[in-house]
Amino acid sequence: MATRRSASKTDPGEQAIAFLERHCTHIKGQWAGQPLRLEPWQRSIVSDLFGTVDRKSGLRRYRTALIGVGRKNGKSLTAAGLALKLLLADKEPGAEVYSAAGDREQARIVFGTAKAMIDADPALSARCKIYQNSIVVPKTQSVYKVLSADGFRAHGLNPHGVVVDELHVLAGAKGRDLWEALTTGQGARRQPLTLAITTAGFDRQSICYELFDHGRKVETRQVDDPAFYFRWFGADETDDWTAPEVWAEANPNLGVSVSMDFLENEFRQAQLIAARQNTFRRLYLNQWTSADVRWLDLGLWDSNAGMTVREDDLAGRQCYGGLDLASTSDFAALVWVFPDEQTGQVTVLPRFWLPQAAVERRSQMRHMLEVWQREGWLTVTDGDVIDYDHILAQFDRDATMFDVVEVAFDPWNAGQLTQRLHEGGMTVWPCRQTITALTGPSKELERLLGERQLRHGGNPILRWMADNVTVTSDSNGNIKPDRKKSTEKIDGIVALVMALAAEGRERETAVAPFAMHL
Repeated sequence: MATRRSASKTDPGEQAIAFLERHCTHIKGQWAGQPLRLEPWQRSIVSDLFGTVDRKSGLRRYRTALIGVGRKNGKSLTAAGLALKLLLADKEPGAEVYSAAGDREQARIVFGTAKAMIDADPALSARCKIYQNSIVVPKTQSVYKVLSADGFRAHGLNPHGVVVDELHVLAGAKGRDLWEALTTGQGARRQPLTLAITTAGFDRQSICYELFDHGRKVETRQVDDPAFYFRWFGADETDDWTAPEVWAEANPNLGVSVSMDFLENEFRQAQLIAARQNTFRRLYLNQWTSADVRWLDLGLWDSNAGMTVREDDLAGRQCYGGLDLASTSDFAALVWVFPDEQTGQVTVLPRFWLPQAAVERRSQMRHMLEVWQREGWLTVTDGDVIDYDHILAQFDRDATMFDVVEVAFDPWNAGQLTQRLHEGGMTVWPCRQTITALTGPSKELERLLGERQLRHGGNPILRWMADNVTVTSDSNGNIKPDRKKSTEKIDGIVALVMALAAEGRERETAVAPFAMHL
């Protein structure tokens, strides 16, 4: 880390640097337990924020600061140190300091880091009382608390300091309400500071993008706002995201807390999986991106086909299922996955059904659908909707041939069928279609494809759906298939993801799966 420099007794910027380096400690990783030593870019920010003062009043110039930097560059560590500076060493009696974020878990990251720093420093520990969600300084009647958009209920705050972690997550009406409550409640303070440290996002209607756009205009002197501080370490939207020199622009701690090996590995994943490109660009290059992207590269998909999947070769093997009945009047999909513990390969066996009326409605695809039916890839049932008896009969045949452990299903439209499966002795599990539930198996699918370990045999319907699928991602890089934004049907891919979710659930818990009680 950077060499510690002595602080001037009169310069408030140097005094802030001295406070951080004297009292703040690394709490994780290879430097855990060591005093914080600010890098030059960090020292510059701290010096600017606390050392730029009005000549007449002697008060700080900057009241709002937006700092953008890629992940793993020490954002939370720096933010925690600055929160403690505002709480304990800013000459503000009755200071109220808040860690804020889009959700409570995110907000507690900076707060938890600050608590650990206090625990590690005897001087700070002697001054503070630590509680689960607050830190109190009895001598000055100051307090440090956690706030989140999902738990915020009332105004009436009087903040001296606000630290917002990952501002791009502070979205929607709740996020805006919290931001406005925090920033408009500072009128009674002499020199309040709201500090937002974030990576880029994708919501161009968010507070974060509004401030980013404002900061760019301040930076280029299109707007005069002397109280707004803006530092953005990131690639421009037109920059070549594949260039290592661009990576360095977004990662000022490159070679310190971020290694080139790490970025190169993330970059390789982004090259293999289309959806990872936006994640890489947003989280590690600090570029604003779009929310949804085409997910699977068809060339990569085809390279995983392997030999034709023969049911007889899978007889007796352990498998996990994913059942997707998104619409009874269109495609239904059942996908089995057969993991091989010795090779790490996963073999995929899909089943598809479609009602005759849907074949007739899809005039442009009718010839292809009839080919798929004739070649045995697709089962077409009579009438306007899928006859569940066909699916149940297939389940019976598969349960006889394979060692079925568990079947995951989308509970939205599968109650009747899964009830009958359960009554027949099948272990079934409702897999909610949330980004939290699906991001793990979605990334497992990416991993298997990237490592050429997903043997799907070139099933043409599954291939078509793989070419259709689009994913939605959130601010933390979580992903899930998105039906609404995909170009066409993706039921088979959703079923495959759910099957991987069932397999992953079994692997992680290492206990026998439970039978769902309906």
